[in-house]
Amino acid sequence: MSIFVKINKAKGLKTFPNKLQKKIDQRKESNALRKLSEQNNLVDFSSNDYLGFALSKTIFDRSHQLLIEKNRYQNGATGSRLLSGNHKLYTNTEKILTDFHDTDEALIFNSGYDANVGFFSSVPQRGDLIFYDELIHASIRDGIQMSNAKSYKFTHNDLENLRWHIERSRNANSDNKELYVVTESVFSMDGDSPDLKGFVDFCKSNACHLIVDEAHATGIFGESGVGLLQELGLENQVFARINTFGKALGCHGAVILGSEKLKSFLINFARSFIYTTGLPPHSLATIQSAYQELQSTVEIEKLHQNIQFFNKKIETTNLKSRFIESNSAIHCCIISGNANVKSVAAKMKEKGFDVKPILSPTVPQGKERLRFCLHSFNSKEEINEVLELLATFVKVEKKDSKK
Repeated sequence: MSIFVKINKAKGLKTFPNKLQKKIDQRKESNALRKLSEQNNLVDFSSNDYLGFALSKTIFDRSHQLLIEKNRYQNGATGSRLLSGNHKLYTNTEKILTDFHDTDEALIFNSGYDANVGFFSSVPQRGDLIFYDELIHASIRDGIQMSNAKSYKFTHNDLENLRWHIERSRNANSDNKELYVVTESVFSMDGDSPDLKGFVDFCKSNACHLIVDEAHATGIFGESGVGLLQELGLENQVFARINTFGKALGCHGAVILGSEKLKSFLINFARSFIYTTGLPPHSLATIQSAYQELQSTVEIEKLHQNIQFFNKKIETTNLKSRFIESNSAIHCCIISGNANVKSVAAKMKEKGFDVKPILSPTVPQGKERLRFCLHSFNSKEEINEVLELLATFVKVEKKDSKK
């Protein structure tokens, strides 16, 4: 105890770089400064735990039993997978994922962020071209920035704009290049989906490699939550899929699904895979247990019932014009201005509901929003009440903004 007291009393350096302080001050001035908050006991309309798996005692107990059966009394991986961390549970889990997601090979990464950064920083080569949806996730953007390939963004979900960009780039670059197109099956900030069959057909006819991030579709769409691509029968017509476990699966990690050659390449060149300690055995056991639960759970159906109820309710409360159309678990109510949306979120919190405001610059200025994440465990009464409150607060917010 005395050691910790001494550490707590220690004083750090007083100086802080002026350029960094200026950026913090700018965030404060725009009402966009991020802060960490502790977990609360509010009604959950904010987490990605769509099926309630993160708090599942069944999955928790099954994971521990699996570790006992495998004699895995081990807290850490002990090293990267290429050194000492590639324990047998990795092999077992990747085989389960390969079968479940109907693919040739699966390679587990420590997170969805690691998977996207590893893929896009290593696969597209110098001289290649990447075309990405303008609303693509930050992890994909970061990977693209680390790539030696050139990149172009196309209008959200717009195949014709993508066609224009590809034709223009081909006219400007006549030599042979690999073309990569990346989208999401469910977009994390809007909750909408592209025409995936249209994208598959387009990429086939234009010799493009299609990559689809299924983070917010895994566990939600398709039989037993296989994902939107498999629901549409398109899983073997894309170059790569990125599926994550930190949303509906309620655990941690991610997987890139694709060919044997792609897996071999990533093992050799994806730096976020090569130079990091592997996941501990417990994480792999939890992934296995969550996938086992997917095959018998009733939570997926309950979630879709809540999604349908939510969409009907926003019509009866005259909120539909404010919401981005979505059939996923993510529903966004546009409330322009960081101050306005934070104010409405605070009022929701006072009434016992945890609904997060999404601020600019995370979303474009003027597109600030309340982001509702629906869950299988949300009751109809909770959905009804939170939207009735929203309708009241939005009216107040509109009146206040006219003053």
